[in-house]
Amino acid sequence: MTGQWLVNGIFQASTLVVVVWMLSRWGREIVGRALLAFLLCGAALTYVYFAAQAGAGSGWVVAELAGVVLYGSLGLCGLRGSPMWLAAGWALHPVWDVALHHVDPGHALAPDAFTITCLSFDLLVAAYVTVDHRYGLTRRRGRVASPALSDATPVHTR
Repeated sequence: MTGQWLVNGIFQASTLVVVVWMLSRWGREIVGRALLAFLLCGAALTYVYFAAQAGAGSGWVVAELAGVVLYGSLGLCGLRGSPMWLAAGWALHPVWDVALHHVDPGHALAPDAFTITCLSFDLLVAAYVTVDHRYGLTRRRGRVASPALSDATPVHTR
């Protein structure tokens, strides 16, 4: 079953990657980043829901909220700064998924299907963000300003 969940995560992440790529390529790049930041925060927030549904104590819910703050902060940094903050958030989220919720102590809180699916999902999204940032997959070709039209060039008006 684990293999099936990992494959499911790959298919789900592939769908998200295509949507983000299209939003960034044909819309504004910030829209794709905003979606990734929102979903990163939402992925962490899902564990707050799981903890509340399982009747976990307030200490556990506070710990889950700390995850929301952590991943929400990485998402916000990726939205307002370098997208590599988003890549870091997505790459680190499997630690939260697997170490805290698949292996003890939070195993009883989150379904295995969710934690294992998130492993491949999160890593594929992190890889996309990294590759896009490095190679400019969403940059429009042919729209580079001429060096002659840089801000340093004085503009003469008559």
